[in-house]
Amino acid sequence: MGHEFSLGETVSMMVGGIVGGGIYAALGVVVSVAGPAAWMAYLFAGLIALCAGYSYIHLNKNSDDNGASVTFIESYWGNTTVAGMVGWTLLIGYIGTMAMYGYAFGAFSQHMLPIERVMGVPLRPVLSTLVILAFMALNVLGVRETGIAEDVLVALKVAIILVFGFWGVWFAAQQQSLALGTSNIGFSPLVGAAVTFVSYEGWQLLFYDQETIENPDETLRRATYVALPVALLIYLLVAIATTNLLPQQVVKQHADVALMIAAGKFMPPIGVTLVGLSALFSTGSAINATLFSSALYAKNMLTDGLLPDQFGDADKSGAPTRTVLIIGVLTVLFTVYGSLEGITSFASLSFIVVFGAMNFLAIQERGSLDANPYVPAVGFAGSLLFLPLMVYYLYTQEPAVFNAVALLSLAVIGVELLYFERESIEDGLRTAKKKL
Repeated sequence: MGHEFSLGETVSMMVGGIVGGGIYAALGVVVSVAGPAAWMAYLFAGLIALCAGYSYIHLNKNSDDNGASVTFIESYWGNTTVAGMVGWTLLIGYIGTMAMYGYAFGAFSQHMLPIERVMGVPLRPVLSTLVILAFMALNVLGVRETGIAEDVLVALKVAIILVFGFWGVWFAAQQQSLALGTSNIGFSPLVGAAVTFVSYEGWQLLFYDQETIENPDETLRRATYVALPVALLIYLLVAIATTNLLPQQVVKQHADVALMIAAGKFMPPIGVTLVGLSALFSTGSAINATLFSSALYAKNMLTDGLLPDQFGDADKSGAPTRTVLIIGVLTVLFTVYGSLEGITSFASLSFIVVFGAMNFLAIQERGSLDANPYVPAVGFAGSLLFLPLMVYYLYTQEPAVFNAVALLSLAVIGVELLYFERESIEDGLRTAKKKL
């Protein structure tokens, strides 16, 4: 039997999957919406994520099959088509999220280098592509290598970013009265929270890794209750520090490297460099954790017949090589050609929907789950609030992104319907031909 993840490694994978994009790729988008109240946006979204974590833990404990959202929908709703459509949509959301991480990695790397182009080619997409390819190779090597790398990357980035957060808040408080954006905030932190949901993705993918986790039920329960609060604390510190050190417009204009600019306000050059390195560690570990777990997520879908066999070998131990390669190549295409705002918005919409669905399932099955119904009820109500806010924000403030997200969503749904309802469509065509 291969190496199994301990509690520490599982927490590392979860934190690595959560924090990377939430700080370095999505922060500028969140601040542009919520302004000084960005910390509230992270708090609201974090509370809904914690409710979803509670629901996942109880649904998983009472499920016969290892898995997460797709398995739960199959088990409790018994609808393969809906389960498959959710699975495909989430998989594309994870690919887009990894592209967001890759985008941030390339942007920070380029910012730390004295050049912007190589032989006329922009350096950022090249660096983004190289880091994704590197982690594709690492994941193909196997579970043990992935676990060791994740421990090192997460320990380094968490230490550095916590120093930035605490020191930045202290410095801002010494320079002026610390502004928390609590006056005349209106709906901005709620809209910002809707955009922030992508910052809390990644932890739930470990529910598909249960064959590689020691004592999975207990380990996942403890890891979820550690990783989500740790991520929330980091987000609150960084959001408060950044919005107090930089004007909102500066953060918006330099969304992908805002933390390095903020660090330059109070840290010596070595500190700024460490923040840049933290960005590389953070986004790198996020790519690593999400790629590994999403490949196992896809493997479970293959086992259930929810993905074509060409996507990988479901009988292979660990993450199937072909699955890792396909997901990695699609991620490269997204990060080179995709829009950061569009990717962030689409992924956030995906996670609002799935967190809401899992909380609804927990409410529906509260009798058999022996769970407190109020926790998932809060999570479900929050999802119902944030979904229309997100759509309204995109429609009114970011029409180009709204159109892109709408077209991508329609394309995904169309392909899913063609795949999952192909037999019904074929039967309908045959009947139509006979009538003609």
